[in-house]
Amino acid sequence: MLTQAITEYHAHLSAEKGASPHTIEAYLRDLAQYETFLAERLKHSPVTAPNLDDIARADIVEFIAYLRSRGFAPSTIERKLSAIRNFHAFTYREGIASHNPATKLPTRSKTQTLPDVLSVDEAAALFHMLYADSTPAGLRNVALIETLYGCGLRASEVCGLDILDIDFDAGALRVTGKGNKQRIAPVGERAAAALRRYLDAGRSHLHPKRSVAPATSAVFLTTRGARIYREAVYNIVRVAGAQAGLTRSLHPHTLRHSYATHMLEGGADLRSLQEMLGHADLSTTQIYTHVDQSHLRQEYLLSHPRAQHTPEHG
Repeated sequence: MLTQAITEYHAHLSAEKGASPHTIEAYLRDLAQYETFLAERLKHSPVTAPNLDDIARADIVEFIAYLRSRGFAPSTIERKLSAIRNFHAFTYREGIASHNPATKLPTRSKTQTLPDVLSVDEAAALFHMLYADSTPAGLRNVALIETLYGCGLRASEVCGLDILDIDFDAGALRVTGKGNKQRIAPVGERAAAALRRYLDAGRSHLHPKRSVAPATSAVFLTTRGARIYREAVYNIVRVAGAQAGLTRSLHPHTLRHSYATHMLEGGADLRSLQEMLGHADLSTTQIYTHVDQSHLRQEYLLSHPRAQHTPEHG
C-alpha cells in the first residue's frame, strides 16, 4: 500500500539519511498530495490508497499536468517531482515495489536563478542602523545578523547554536547543519565582538524575570527567554532591512548569499567556501561564481571606456 510505503520512507529519511525535520516535512507534504491525487485518479477511496505496483509513469505525468493547471510555480513542481523520484527509487531499491515508474521522467531544463545579494554599501547601512539600538533585544539583533552575514549561517543553524558552540579563543563556531552534519565556521572580529556584547549585556535580560538567567543553553533567545525559532529570525532580519531603507525585503538567506559572494570577491577559493558554507556538493557552491562574474561585468560596464556603445566620430 502506498500509505505504508510513505511511512517506511519517512523512517528512512529520519534514521538513515539524517534529513532535517524541515526537509522531511516538505517531502511528506508533497507525497501526501501525490497520494491524494493517485487515490482519485486510480479510483480508490482515500482509505484504501492505491498499491505501488498500480502506479505507472503516465500517472506521474498526469500529476505534473495537474500541478501546472493549479498554477504551481515551476520550481515548486520540480521540488515535488524530486520527492516523488526519491520515494519511488527507495521503494524499488528496498523491494517494496516491483518497478520504479519514475525512472524515465524528464528533468526540467531551467535557467539558474542567481541569489539576491547585498552590496557592500547596503551591508554597511544595515549595520549602521543596527548598532544604534543598545537594548537587550537590539544587542541580540546585532549579534544575530552579524553571525548570519559574518559566518554564512542558515537561519536554522543560528537557531541551533548553543553557548558551548562558540570558541572565542579560536575565533570559530561549531555549527550543526543539514543532516546533523557539524562543521567549524570561522568568526570575524566584528561578529565575535557583537556576540560578546550580547552575551555579556543582553542575553540574561531576555527573560520575563530579569534577575533569572535563562535555563536554555541557546545563544539566541526570544524576548521571553526561549530558544529563538526560524520565524522570529526571519522577522528580525526583515524588519532590520526595512529600517535600514533597503528597497527589497531582506531574508536570512540573502545574508548567507552575500557572505558567499563577498568572500569570493575578496579572493576566497571555491573549495574553502564550500567547507565554510557546509555544502555537500561543490556544484551548489559554484552558483556564487556566477554571481561574482555578474558583479565583475557590472564593474566592467561602468569602468571601461569601450564597454558602452557611443557614436564613432571621424
